[in-house]
Amino acid sequence: MARRRVAIIGLGMAVAPHAKSLLDLTDRVEIVWAFSRSAERAAAFTKQFAIPTTTDLAAIVADNSITAALVLTPPWTHLDLVRMLAGAGKHILLEKPVEATTARAIELVEICLRQGVTLAMMLQHRFRESSLALAERIATGAIGRIAAASVAVRWWRPQSYYDEPGRGSLARDGGGVLLTQAIHTLDLFLSLAGAVSEVAAFAGTTPLHRMETEDIVGAALRFANGAIGTLDATTASYPGFPERIEIVGDKATAVLAGGGLEFFYRMACAFRSALPRRPAAAPIRWRSATRRTVPPLPTSSTPSRRGASPASRGRRRSPSIA
Repeated sequence: MARRRVAIIGLGMAVAPHAKSLLDLTDRVEIVWAFSRSAERAAAFTKQFAIPTTTDLAAIVADNSITAALVLTPPWTHLDLVRMLAGAGKHILLEKPVEATTARAIELVEICLRQGVTLAMMLQHRFRESSLALAERIATGAIGRIAAASVAVRWWRPQSYYDEPGRGSLARDGGGVLLTQAIHTLDLFLSLAGAVSEVAAFAGTTPLHRMETEDIVGAALRFANGAIGTLDATTASYPGFPERIEIVGDKATAVLAGGGLEFFYRMACAFRSALPRRPAAAPIRWRSATRRTVPPLPTSSTPSRRGASPASRGRRRSPSIA
């Protein structure tokens, strides 16, 4: 089978796991180039990985043998890079977020649709074993109709984290906790609970941090099916706690916390029918075999303002992303 020829665009903090994964797939993938505008950063990358580097982006775009690219650059750069790469017919794996603003994100998605290329996002928490197990039980009706859903991401970042140049700024990150730290959990939450039709929210910066963007957000949600939900995200909760998603159905409540999964059924018989055979003495509660806390990955976010005024209220529809 012919190997797919790909390029890596951006050699910053996100590149290492991608490079390792691509090297593990050398029977299926050939990494033609790894690009950075910085010759120093390219040289540092070469010391760590046996992958060719270049500072010539135009050459990558013009190379028709390269059929896909990984875009691992800051959010404000995504739209222009995708416009070039998609225009050259290259499929794209894009590090989250899609872009720094909703309007730019929609434009980016529409470009890929017009050019007929595949756009994939790095939102890998959907594919954890416990996430897949919960999604399957929701889809099969095992927990019943969703009546309520909540998500909490209460992490801690010291001031030294935000003292890095550009971190927590609109100019580099595009926003704060929502798209920088909590994005993976929020994406997973929405993929499980369904579309949101209304939002009322507050966003601000606590006294615990000196930064431009928000480090705390609280929101009330109404889902398209009428269910009510809440969102709680912060990087000011010392010492930091596992992220938590709770889905309340009319048959059972499911709790996904720190990678572990629990079900609480209203009727013991309904619980037992939803699970594999277990010893008779087993308690009426189940946890996935893999229970672990995964440290958050840095990311980016939407702009928000300090203060206690509602950050958003209203209805909106969003485009789907392949």
